[in-house]
Amino acid sequence: MLVLQAVIDGMLAGGFYALMAAGLTLVFGVMEVANFAQGVMVVLGAYLSYVLSSHLGIDPFLTLLVTVPAMFGLGVAVYWTLLRGIKGDRLVMSLLVMFAVGTLVEGVLDLVFSSNLVEIHASYANASVRVGSLILPVIYLYAYAMSALLLGGLYWLLYRTRFGVSLRASMQNPTAARIVGINIDRVSAYTLGIGISLAAAGGMVFGATNAFNAASSYDLVSRLIAIVILGGFGSLGGSLVAAILMLSIEDVVAVVWSPTWGQTTFYVVLVLVLLLRPQGLFGRKAVRAQ
Repeated sequence: MLVLQAVIDGMLAGGFYALMAAGLTLVFGVMEVANFAQGVMVVLGAYLSYVLSSHLGIDPFLTLLVTVPAMFGLGVAVYWTLLRGIKGDRLVMSLLVMFAVGTLVEGVLDLVFSSNLVEIHASYANASVRVGSLILPVIYLYAYAMSALLLGGLYWLLYRTRFGVSLRASMQNPTAARIVGINIDRVSAYTLGIGISLAAAGGMVFGATNAFNAASSYDLVSRLIAIVILGGFGSLGGSLVAAILMLSIEDVVAVVWSPTWGQTTFYVVLVLVLLLRPQGLFGRKAVRAQ
């Protein structure tokens, strides 16, 4: 029964990890930008929700009405000011730029909030629902529902709107997209904004379920990159499956063996999959937007 509980917990946690990873894989798929700042952006989103919740008494989930648009604007601003004019090897240069952005944001957060661990508190943080012998934390259920809603909205945006058509065209063939009149810069700016705004949503849940400080971004970004690689670069569906799979395996190993090995298994599984299928679970160049 402990194993089943661990699987359920991993699936629920995998929902909001998929949300954070979706932003990372979307940005890479459209822009070929390795956003190493995504972990820091998650922590920034967590701190913004923490300030609004602790100082203004706003429910953590309602803080997203402020933090998500704010982080979207930040992503758009980062693109227009720092990424648009990149010349040469875009992947390498963007990696360096986003690493610098992440380092700067981390330094500001550490200066403002110090290195003390904080946590977002909610009245339902310790509440749970019992289903038979299983215990389901309420905040994880809320987070899973929120993640499903946002990921469903992202799917609708990609496959049911004109912007989505432009975005997918940019993912599949940027040169052809430019020829038919698609504004690649605008699509890229909005894409980075969406990716970072998803980090804000995931960051709120992360901050409500974990104590965190500015340095928490290092473990986060390594996990998110592992999820994106495992799912297949540019595959949103792959990121979702990989997040749920990896978090479930980690929780099961932590229960059966030890928490330390649970964290290690996360990367062992990644290495094994890449040895057997280097493109990841769903990596297919022809359909990167799927």
